[in-house]
Amino acid sequence: MAKYEDEYEYEERPRKKSSSGGHGSSKKSSGGSKGSGKKGSGKKGSGKKKSKKEQAKKQRRRIIIFVVEIMILLVAVFVLYSVMMTTKSGKMVLEEDDVIINDTVKEAQETTMKGYRNIALFGVDSTSGALTKNTRSDTIMIASINQDTGECKLVSVYRDTYLNLSNDSYNKCNAAYAKGGPEMAISMLNMNLDMNITDFVTVGFAGLTDTIDALGGVYIDVDDAEISHLNNYQLCIAEDLKRTYTPVASTGYQLLDGLQATGYCRIRYTAGDDFKRAERQREVLSAVADQAKKASLPQLTETANKVFNETYTSLDLSEIIEMLGEVGTYYISDTAGFPQESNRTTGTIGSKGSCVIPLSLEDNVKWLHQFLFNDYDYEPSATVKECSDKIYSDTNGYLNK
Repeated sequence: MAKYEDEYEYEERPRKKSSSGGHGSSKKSSGGSKGSGKKGSGKKGSGKKKSKKEQAKKQRRRIIIFVVEIMILLVAVFVLYSVMMTTKSGKMVLEEDDVIINDTVKEAQETTMKGYRNIALFGVDSTSGALTKNTRSDTIMIASINQDTGECKLVSVYRDTYLNLSNDSYNKCNAAYAKGGPEMAISMLNMNLDMNITDFVTVGFAGLTDTIDALGGVYIDVDDAEISHLNNYQLCIAEDLKRTYTPVASTGYQLLDGLQATGYCRIRYTAGDDFKRAERQREVLSAVADQAKKASLPQLTETANKVFNETYTSLDLSEIIEMLGEVGTYYISDTAGFPQESNRTTGTIGSKGSCVIPLSLEDNVKWLHQFLFNDYDYEPSATVKECSDKIYSDTNGYLNK
């Protein structure tokens, strides 16, 4: 940029002198019309007119170059800002080669799954900011977005579901995140469920709490069986995060702040156990989406900036903000849990402990693709069928005791 500024300053001074000289020559020229035999005067006047046009053309070119440079500078500043924010958040570049996608699913991306974007959502039991791995994912969700209609469906994958961890070892599925971080957890989902997930967002207690607070809280209906557990959980979370908290004093539909809503997500000691807890988590996420729709784009952008450093994700900040700008076009039409209620059971599987067992993984995957993609004729991949047979073989003996 300095090069063009130097050229501009160097040529500006002669141009100013030429400008005043030009007026003088103009006068001479009009006077010379009376005595027109002065060839030198004519040549000099003609030369100045040509120089003036050339200088004007050069000046316009320099102005264009200057404007382009300013635009490039602004883009560079924005990119630098995004990189700084991304680094601060622990942004992860998720290499697609590191994520397992079953072969037949790659074909389905151009047929029944075309136009859908599937994102894995992980909630980890962490107050210290340990979001990358070495901590089990207490919350595992799939958000499937129909990009043509804006329709979004949420599916909770129960954390204790007995599945292939993506390395041919079978255990509770939340162990995948602890062992191999998001790559292994996403591969586990893709392998067992015939999904094509390549993006994820992971949050801990602080990230969820601050997101809800930044949106002004969420509206939740708290019942008699939940209120004491909610307050106990938020007390524990507040102590871990070194924050103050406000107990929920009454039941009913009400506005909960971040700590209160996070405590609500943690409740499991009521009827329904962990299945009900997963349902509460989907309820809170739906309530967050409702609040986001009411917020202005500047408020949403501010929220993203505030909480981005408390997440671990494959998404760029700019991409998140772009999606938030379109939040009004999205709507959550339905939510569910996997495995589905009619095709699951629970049991203690040796040293693996108490697990949620898909009675037929193959049939559950058929149901999942019907639920998410309206595919009523889906045929699971050979990989899913192998996993389904292995799960039956591993668990059937324990269930029949």
